[in-house]
Amino acid sequence: MRILLIHQFFLEDHEGGGSRWNEMSRIWTERGHEITVLAGMTHYMGNTKSHYDGKYFHISTNRDSVNVIRCHVCTGDKSFASRIWSFLSFVASGILVGIFITKEKYDIIIVTSPPLFVGLIAIFLSWWKNIPFVFEVRDLWPESAIDTGVLKNKYLIRFSFWFEKLMYRKAKGICVLTPAFQEILIREKNINPDKIICIPNGADFIFSDKLLTSFDSVSFRKIHNLEDKLIITYVGAHGIANHLTQVLKTAELLMDTNVIFLLIGNGPEKSDLVEEAKRKKLTNVRFIDSVSKSEVFKYILASDIGTSVLKKADIFKTIYSNKTFDYLSCKKPVLMAIDGISRQLIEEANAGLFVEPENPENFADKIRFYLDNPDIVRRQGDNGYAYVKNHFDREVLAKVYLNYIRDL
Repeated sequence: MRILLIHQFFLEDHEGGGSRWNEMSRIWTERGHEITVLAGMTHYMGNTKSHYDGKYFHISTNRDSVNVIRCHVCTGDKSFASRIWSFLSFVASGILVGIFITKEKYDIIIVTSPPLFVGLIAIFLSWWKNIPFVFEVRDLWPESAIDTGVLKNKYLIRFSFWFEKLMYRKAKGICVLTPAFQEILIREKNINPDKIICIPNGADFIFSDKLLTSFDSVSFRKIHNLEDKLIITYVGAHGIANHLTQVLKTAELLMDTNVIFLLIGNGPEKSDLVEEAKRKKLTNVRFIDSVSKSEVFKYILASDIGTSVLKKADIFKTIYSNKTFDYLSCKKPVLMAIDGISRQLIEEANAGLFVEPENPENFADKIRFYLDNPDIVRRQGDNGYAYVKNHFDREVLAKVYLNYIRDL
């Protein structure tokens, strides 16, 4: 099959961040399918890419033989208006590139959201090229933007809900990332269940299994001055939704221990978090910029525990945290500061402990429990690995997704 993927934040080779589609497209190309991606020129954590300066589009082939066409994106400050402008500029450039550059005959279009506005590209190109599209819902937008306080304008909110309904109606199929999303679409948004498939994020054992047998975590700890520490690692965005200030408050409560937090990633709130840590003189928190996925796995394997953290909001009870699967595939238990189905996953697998979101005292208590019970840390790590191997193997999920698309 020839598949056109619209993904504003498709990662470059060796770039850190959510790699769902990098891995999915790799698996599909290995099976003989041809993938072309319309992507933006910025990272979803806000990083600009200077090597695209002055270019309206850029064509390349990544290391997995995926054709990637980078489209122009306007950038600005961290304001909401600037973010909306960047989304809309990608819509304009994506449509133009889709018309004049992607002239091949494709079998299907897949558009993955957020941002929701990328759906405009899919609707137009689906009509222009006379092929169906699948709408993938990675996040319930606009609900998540409203609950976190990012989206406040009543007119934009009204438009967003209208446009969301339009996307569901126009799409040939809808892919959601959690069973909770599927239930909401059926019960609250009146979507035909036959139109929906759930393909969650998964564990990339191609990375973890190789490193589990070859990686020298003792030497890694020594090089990075992490010896004799209980290392708790967070990997991901540093944004409003992540509310990482609760990690800093927890670290403050654990200054009397050998616990150290590694916060890996970038985002609009990172500079404020760094300043807060300096102000509080938190010597047990270390900030690390985004690194490639293979490098991230080294940090996770050298750690004792992973943590997944989000703001306390009802909408986040419906999501699986991306990096949870990376922790579990590396045999690390998870301190899950997200309620709902993410908590359910950890408890069903007996692969970590639930932490009440935005409750640093509870967070610190759970960590002290692990300090007193190192055998449980190891046992829960093994449990998590076995669980995701059976239920969330990315290779298996990619095949199911591919069969769904072929049926469409």
